[in-house]
Amino acid sequence: MKRVGIYLRVSTNGQTTENQRRELVAIAARSGWQVIGIYEDAGISGAKGRDKRPGFDKLYRAIVRHQFDIVAASSVDRLGRSLQDLVGFLGEVHAAGVDLYLDRQGVDTSTPAGKALFQMLGVFAEFERSIIQERIAAGIARARAKGTRSGKAFGQPKAVGGARGSCTGRAGGRDGHSQDGAARRHRQCDRGADRSGDAGRLTISDLIH
Repeated sequence: MKRVGIYLRVSTNGQTTENQRRELVAIAARSGWQVIGIYEDAGISGAKGRDKRPGFDKLYRAIVRHQFDIVAASSVDRLGRSLQDLVGFLGEVHAAGVDLYLDRQGVDTSTPAGKALFQMLGVFAEFERSIIQERIAAGIARARAKGTRSGKAFGQPKAVGGARGSCTGRAGGRDGHSQDGAARRHRQCDRGADRSGDAGRLTISDLIH
């Protein structure tokens, strides 16, 4: 008898997982599967990651520990709405030797057609990784052409318009009668230096865009 873990999820507190539970438990009974655990996330969006979905996290850990042979869900979007997270999850399921059953899509990876689907998903995952690596390599090359390796600016930021000298040594003014005016000039110089420093820095998003 195959062991199955059932995953249930609804996005809002106004919805219920009861229909999913009833249908999947009935499918397990008809298929002769033993229900080992039911993992539920109620009122949690599928766009959230594993760390924000406690039920999904427990399911993930049970898969790694080989506690069951099949993961069953009513639909692929119950597992997640982020393609990247979904492909990663399916890769973990496949690597653990656990099959996947999706009722609405009619997917059963214990069949030859289902195994072919898993292999196709692996190809797409590898393609996605290759694209990301190429974009990062191109971003690093662009950063080096701008004179930086780490994505941060070299040295101290230059004052705006080369006016560092004009921001020092003149705080008191020639007649010394306005300390407020001197403080105001200092604030303007500081803001200019901050903008200059920010303009010279590159981020990870710069590298992959």
